[in-house]
Amino acid sequence: MTTVATFFPCRAIGISRAEAERCVSYVCAKEKRNKASMTVVFTDDKAIRTINKKHLGHDCTTDVISFTLEETPMEGEVYVNLEQARRQALEYGVTPLNEATRLIVHGVLHCCGYDDMTESDKAVMVAAQERHVAALRKK
Repeated sequence: MTTVATFFPCRAIGISRAEAERCVSYVCAKEKRNKASMTVVFTDDKAIRTINKKHLGHDCTTDVISFTLEETPMEGEVYVNLEQARRQALEYGVTPLNEATRLIVHGVLHCCGYDDMTESDKAVMVAAQERHVAALRKK
């Protein structure tokens, strides 16, 4: 069973706790990480920039940051920047909800062990990400 906690310290963009939990649970099940404990925090540019600088040494905003706290059983945190999700939704021609879903899936995949530092790893990760996002849209 996957345990999911969600926090909304900033204004949400149409994504509910139930929807965020459904995304995380779906990805964990499909990636065979059934005993997982995940926290999803919806944040803004200022907060994610602070997290990015403090923990990763990058003084810039980003769309999603994830931290794997334990590998077995999987425990992780995913920080989703809803301001960036809104901008990316406009850029990509999708709804803010669709982009927030994509960012949740991306963060959870990182906690599952996916990486996007090389082009080949990125291709594998993006394929898994888009497969999960498409399946979640159909449900």
